[in-house]
Amino acid sequence: MNQARIVFMGTPDFALGCLEAITSQPHNVVGVVTAPDRPAGRGKKLHQSPVKTFALQEGIPLLQPLKLKDPEFLDQLKEWKPDLIVVVAFRMLPKEVWSLPPLGTFNLHASLLPDYRGAAPINWAIIKGETQTGVTTFLIDEAIDTGAVLMQQKVSIAPTDDAGILHDKLLDAAQDLIPKTIEGLWQKTLQPLPQKEPDPQKIAPKLYPENTRINWKDEPQKIQNHIRGLSPYPSAWTQLKQPNAEVVRLKVFKTTWEAQSHNHRFGTWITAGKTLGVALDGGILKILELQWPGKKRMTAQELLNGRSFEAESRVE
Repeated sequence: MNQARIVFMGTPDFALGCLEAITSQPHNVVGVVTAPDRPAGRGKKLHQSPVKTFALQEGIPLLQPLKLKDPEFLDQLKEWKPDLIVVVAFRMLPKEVWSLPPLGTFNLHASLLPDYRGAAPINWAIIKGETQTGVTTFLIDEAIDTGAVLMQQKVSIAPTDDAGILHDKLLDAAQDLIPKTIEGLWQKTLQPLPQKEPDPQKIAPKLYPENTRINWKDEPQKIQNHIRGLSPYPSAWTQLKQPNAEVVRLKVFKTTWEAQSHNHRFGTWITAGKTLGVALDGGILKILELQWPGKKRMTAQELLNGRSFEAESRVE
């Protein structure tokens, strides 16, 4: 059976799952491109990407270019003679790369484009309170995430889903969609469709300390969406101020809202029995899982087993 010659480009676990889906089908992966090894951990030892580990295990030819316009890299890429390049969670490609294969280069984006273009679509879909998202394959062109759409698959977001759960749901969908897209391009049965104009409110910029900090003045549902949209990584955070102690930066992973009347000052850090909460207008946002600096993620009860708080402690 005649098969397309495919080059795969990607780096993290999400990309690895997609590469595994391609290689489990009768497709001919002739090469893999991934990020250079990076220093990681306390010892700063070189750490290779999950995609590299898999490629080495499977004996797939591998390239790790520092610069994608490097003539030596481009010559090696041409030697693979790809019919198609598949990109998942990689860098922006120069035209010299994406225009090389005759069938084009397509990317897998973890949203229903044009919604949530950008670096963190999984997180922002939850942060914005969406109940549905999905995955999109599209042809790469000069701009980021703007190329013609090939295929899409919808995925529902449950009220209790965090970014980790949604990541796994979207990976399942991506593993189904990518082989279908490859086959459609190879058989010339797909008709690329231009993207519609994006909703300016539905964007997915990079995550920084500034936009991951909890704004306690938001509505409770919006706060909860923010927290679960950043859990488990990079995590929402807040500062805890205690009257006779240093300000502490806490990561918050899981909460539940209890509407109730109370007499606490807004933002008060409440400890009752083995539960933690923050006093907001109209109720208490109970913190179920969090991380103290220098400690692992834990439940509120685990934190309170070894730590007490003064009555006037508060978050901000």
